[in-house]
Amino acid sequence: MRTVEHTRQGEAAQVLTLREEPRRPAPGPGPGPGRGEVLVRLLVRPVHPGDLVGVEGMPGQPELESEQQPEQQPEARIPGVEGMGVVESVGTDVHAPRPGQRVAVFPAPGTWSDFVVVPAALAVPVPDGVSDETAALMLVNPLTLRMLYRALEDALRGRKGPVLQTAAGSSVGRLVSAAADRHGLELINLVRSTSGAEKVRTLHPSQPVIATCDDDWQGQVRRHAGERGVQVVLDSVGGAMTLELSGLLADGGTLVSYGQLGSGTTPLEALRLVARGLTVRGVSILHWMNRTAEERAQDVAFAQDLAQSSPDLLQVAGSYDLADFKAAVEHARRPAKSGTVLLTTPLTADSGQGAAR
Repeated sequence: MRTVEHTRQGEAAQVLTLREEPRRPAPGPGPGPGRGEVLVRLLVRPVHPGDLVGVEGMPGQPELESEQQPEQQPEARIPGVEGMGVVESVGTDVHAPRPGQRVAVFPAPGTWSDFVVVPAALAVPVPDGVSDETAALMLVNPLTLRMLYRALEDALRGRKGPVLQTAAGSSVGRLVSAAADRHGLELINLVRSTSGAEKVRTLHPSQPVIATCDDDWQGQVRRHAGERGVQVVLDSVGGAMTLELSGLLADGGTLVSYGQLGSGTTPLEALRLVARGLTVRGVSILHWMNRTAEERAQDVAFAQDLAQSSPDLLQVAGSYDLADFKAAVEHARRPAKSGTVLLTTPLTADSGQGAAR
């Protein structure tokens, strides 16, 4: 099987390599009754910003150290936590999903590979009528939306808003805007460019959209927010922009950070948290497994329904073969792209049971 891997952190195009493994992994019985594993032949997997952070590291943070001894080879890491494919085989005590069934997987570390082994409970059946490409995007971003809306409800405490979101043209930003339309949330959108602002206005004409390339973008936000001021900021940019965003919050407001797309840093003491009663809260999809089994089941049901009812919200920017990962990474970094870049693997005739679709 093929894997894309790296043994050190650095620029993705420089440290990632394609490797051929002589054998595929095998599913095991799992850690207890009813917790067996499944082997999934992956067909499509997204290139998320978080995947690239795992390869390159966060700005200002030291490179992750390998646990290997100096005389040993560094441990190889495979990017990716989400994807879709076909169940190839199952371990003991696994009754569902079945071999040949289409599934989406998350969290499944190492999806930039032809095969991945995951607990059967984390292999989510793909609803009928949902395309492979949509299924590959069915979990991480919709589940992130659920986590953001819970954080938003906690921060607003029954108030209506206004709420400011950065990177409104991003994959998650599009989901937030669509949810705001459904729930009557007073949302103000930030994008980088004038052309990006026009795209978002076309999709959501009732929501103000402001391009941060405008010299007076902060004044525009304040005019749209009115006397109440911005109550919550949903921010995936971070970096040097954090100080400007905190300045737009009303006293007692909350900044919800869920990404680091921007450059630079902001010292914590520059935010005047104490004097203005501000709250800074981090949200990460990597903490989703901390929710109860019942809560996770509700979240997954929401994601499956979204994939069926609104596949246009899970937009694809482009598709590349797994071996063409360098071109995929370059595309994923383009500031004007719309949607998520995918890495694909064709389903071949020698796929065994997994070929039954």
